[in-house]
Amino acid sequence: MLRILVVVLGLTLGVPAHALTLGDLTNQEAATGLKEGLAQSASKAVAQLGTSGGFLDNAKVKIPLPDSIRRVESGLRLMGMGKQADELVISMNRAAEMAVKEAAPVLAGAVKRMTVQDAKTILAGGDTAVTDYFRRSTSAELTQKFMPIVRQATAKVQLAEQYNRLAGQASGVGLVSKDDADINAYVTRKALDGLFLVIGEQERAIRQDPVGAATGMASKVFGAIGK
Repeated sequence: MLRILVVVLGLTLGVPAHALTLGDLTNQEAATGLKEGLAQSASKAVAQLGTSGGFLDNAKVKIPLPDSIRRVESGLRLMGMGKQADELVISMNRAAEMAVKEAAPVLAGAVKRMTVQDAKTILAGGDTAVTDYFRRSTSAELTQKFMPIVRQATAKVQLAEQYNRLAGQASGVGLVSKDDADINAYVTRKALDGLFLVIGEQERAIRQDPVGAATGMASKVFGAIGK
């Protein structure tokens, strides 16, 4: 069924039939290649972000102060709290780096649970189909795993506690969005955004250069899709 699917998709996407080497693969090989592609994208993303500086030193994913704090950041610095603001930024990003390490088994589980319908969606999808699958199937579980780690890290910073108290009050009257009213929820959300962004980068790399960016059956399958 999967083999027939990839041939049909090739015709739908305008790929010449003779160039679609996926048609030469068995169903098992095609499914294995897809799963390997997911696993490799996820593994590389976790390895990149789950290290010291993975978030803090990467401008694409570095977690800034929430907008509600940034609006008064200059005031904080004038009040002598600039050091605390810096400590909070470092703490938030270190928390994200530690939390992302917990993503590996969750992402691996999502790969194992991939269904034929999931495979169809990924094969027919664009450059972020793999990323979209991970976001859809793991966000809730990752949030549960990330939150305690983030909370433990930010609890050590005095400004985080002050922020939660003030932002909670401000949220009640609409001055701060509910999404930003708790520093731990904010960091967890930003950590997930960063993780999925990097998974997306890894996915695009595999699709654009299967031989250079992937190994095994993933290279073969994604190479065929790109023809």
